[in-house]
Amino acid sequence: MIRELAARILSISRRWKRVVLVTSDVLLLVLAAWASLAIRLDTFRLPGTMDNWFAILSAPVVAIPIFVGMGLYRPVVRYLPERAMWTTFQATALAVMAWVLVAFMAQLMWRGSLPRSVPIIFFALTCVLLIGSRFLAKWLISHLGRDVLVHRPSVVIYGAGSAGTLLALSLKSTHDVVAFVDDDPTLHRREVANVRVHPPSALPALLANYAVQQIILSMPSISAGRRKAVVSDVSRHGVKVQSLPGISDFVTGKYLVSQVREIEIDDLLGRSTVPPDLDLIRQMVAGKTIMVTGAGGSIGSELCRKISQWRPQRLVLFEANEFALYKIDRELAGNGDAAVVPVLGSVTDEALVRRTMGHYAVDAVFHAAAHKHVPLVEANALEGIENNVFGTKTVVDAAFAVGVKNFVLISTDKAVRPTNVMGATKRWAELIVREKAVEAAAANTGQKFCAVRFGNVLGSNGSVVPLFKDQIAHGGPITLTDPAMTRYFMSIKEAAELIVQAGALSKGGDVFLLDMGEPMLISELAENMVRLAGLSVRSVDNPHGDIEIVAVGKRPGEKLYEELFYDDAAAERTRHPKILRAAAASDDLQMQQKLDVLRSALHEADESLARSLLFGLVVEADVSVAGCPDKASA
Repeated sequence: MIRELAARILSISRRWKRVVLVTSDVLLLVLAAWASLAIRLDTFRLPGTMDNWFAILSAPVVAIPIFVGMGLYRPVVRYLPERAMWTTFQATALAVMAWVLVAFMAQLMWRGSLPRSVPIIFFALTCVLLIGSRFLAKWLISHLGRDVLVHRPSVVIYGAGSAGTLLALSLKSTHDVVAFVDDDPTLHRREVANVRVHPPSALPALLANYAVQQIILSMPSISAGRRKAVVSDVSRHGVKVQSLPGISDFVTGKYLVSQVREIEIDDLLGRSTVPPDLDLIRQMVAGKTIMVTGAGGSIGSELCRKISQWRPQRLVLFEANEFALYKIDRELAGNGDAAVVPVLGSVTDEALVRRTMGHYAVDAVFHAAAHKHVPLVEANALEGIENNVFGTKTVVDAAFAVGVKNFVLISTDKAVRPTNVMGATKRWAELIVREKAVEAAAANTGQKFCAVRFGNVLGSNGSVVPLFKDQIAHGGPITLTDPAMTRYFMSIKEAAELIVQAGALSKGGDVFLLDMGEPMLISELAENMVRLAGLSVRSVDNPHGDIEIVAVGKRPGEKLYEELFYDDAAAERTRHPKILRAAAASDDLQMQQKLDVLRSALHEADESLARSLLFGLVVEADVSVAGCPDKASA
């Protein structure tokens, strides 16, 4: 019987549940008023005088509006927090004071009297009955109704527009949509899809009163900057945050309106992306044979995904890691009309590289193969030089020899005034490409060689994002090298698109710089990731937080901040607003002679000499950059 009653109560709408709760409170208030008079007058007969009847019936009339105003009917009973007792206590005290005032006014009119002890008795009985009834109902639903209770996660939807309305309607069968939150003041206190709309300032109270388990952002068409601000604000509340996909994803059919995605760290960058220039894409890719070295890496694999969508004739995947090659080949197999050719091998294998380019008549090469992890390359300097410097030299020479029309080197901001081996090897790679461009121009071959330099991409192999995710999953702590360390960040998808377009802009010998926006504190990134996981940061101000962030000191070769430019003023604009062209080094660095000496140092395994040669050329090249005096490294 009780279980059936619990099932019936749980099946009705929230509006009718509130009606039941208000009706119950009216009856309890009448009972409390009658009982307080009966106890004081020592009789349990119904009072016959007009002033007693007025006192009894006025109790709910006075109290219910006060209860509504103080939010006693906002919390869901089965999620009722313990602190609701204090709120009920305060509301009852206020209601008793108002009731006494009304009774006093009645005395003046009817010359009746209300015994002074009645309000005290009424207050005590009301507290017991109201608090007791609520927690009894909570216990009954939680225990006796356990078998019939279907768990429906409580959800707040941020954004009460058309997309939010459709989302609320689609979620009602599986979720308890407790409220909308919206910035538009004209919507506040109104109902959309039978759900009340609240201002953002009400979010903490909503989360507490309704035991909200997730917030869904329904703002598919707002600017990236506004999305960053909203995500930062919402994620600090310690609940799961998800997002409705963008309008473009609905149009293309990638998502349905009932589908949401996890909030990604990309949403916190606040970057406004620019649609790709399709003319540049077609010029570089359409109908051509494209080769990507390092095709199984994070940048290389995303390049392959993008390129395969733009109708190349053939896509050659060149990769030294067997499993990484298998994964990207399997992913791309059958996607689009382009033939996908997996080639297993190292970029230091000159014969294989040249044979592959010649056999498949490669038109463009994107050279993404490199050792990029700063501490590992620092600890294995000779291998880093062999792969990053001489591997690049091998691929560049092969591309020139077989007549590849476009060559694009994937470089890094760590190549600017480098303090580590990885950055220095990438600077050498830029200079090798520059030298080959000069050679191609002198020979009038029409070939174009360029480099594209950018900062960190979120989620790439070896980056801090996967590391932080793993540390959060294990309960922390998150390890930072330095709280003041900053880095440039962009999404891996945006980087891949811009790399291809930069290649089409090449005149030969260019170093392109991708607009990375403003640098971001690594500590801020870590805090945001903790909050996006629905957790809190443990600190001096919050000693009971979930995840601690610990500074462990800079690693060998690391800088506090990275730079994209040697000289900001010397950078040129291109036809694409997110792509700049950097000032070039002079052409007389005698690269071949220096490469021969460096090769000799590698053969002799003389790491000290190799490091000296590596950084010596970098200093010489840095000084030669037009308009850029040598500066101290950070």
